[in-house]
Amino acid sequence: MLGLAVGSFLNVVIWRVPRALSTVSPRSSCPRCGAAITSRDNVPLLSWLVLRGRCRDCKAPISARYPLVELSTAAAFAALAIYLGDALELLPVYLYLAALTIALTLIDIEHHRLPDRIVLPALVVTPALLAVASFDPVPWDGGALVRALIGGAALSAAYFLMMIAYPQGMGFGDVKLAGVLGMFLAWHGWAQLLVGAFASFVLGGLFALVLLLVGRAGRRSKVPFGPWMLLGSWVGVLAGEGLGSWYLNLVGL
Repeated sequence: MLGLAVGSFLNVVIWRVPRALSTVSPRSSCPRCGAAITSRDNVPLLSWLVLRGRCRDCKAPISARYPLVELSTAAAFAALAIYLGDALELLPVYLYLAALTIALTLIDIEHHRLPDRIVLPALVVTPALLAVASFDPVPWDGGALVRALIGGAALSAAYFLMMIAYPQGMGFGDVKLAGVLGMFLAWHGWAQLLVGAFASFVLGGLFALVLLLVGRAGRRSKVPFGPWMLLGSWVGVLAGEGLGSWYLNLVGL
């Protein structure tokens, strides 16, 4: 239920933030006829199904993206809650990063931007949530939080150097997002940070290669990298320790 509600708000964020509009007011309306969407037509997922994907007033089609975002957010929240089990201290930061992933992925795909209105607050919210998570077990151990801050600064610095070296392929939004993801990864461990950072480039490179092979992109085409940074970070968090150990065993270390 929380995921559905957050997903409904993410739809507002995804539409309004890139257009420099307020996410608070005015209330949502049909982009075709301008009719305000009533409360009964704004129930996550259910309203779209009841209306059969059309505006109640002008019958214009409502994109299936809206219920898909709500459903995806709900599924992600449920999956993470099951994955974490009794580790409830980690649930807020995991859910926050899941919501961030969905919003930034869709915005970057459509607009090739990672808006400051989303990324800059995350640079404050993420370490705050990690600090709360660091209170378990008691007494508080600040080692993980210090490692997170170092990891965030290191990954952001690495992306900054890559942006200087190749400005056509990397934007400053990527540099700022790297700070957020570096903290999230390094809080879990150095292996997670390294695997997550490496996985982003592997996944992004494979996707670009596929686009080249099928003729959907050329050598000068711009491919948004933010989604792959986010997906790679989840690979690092969820499988980084295992992948790191596998690689060390592979090379005999």
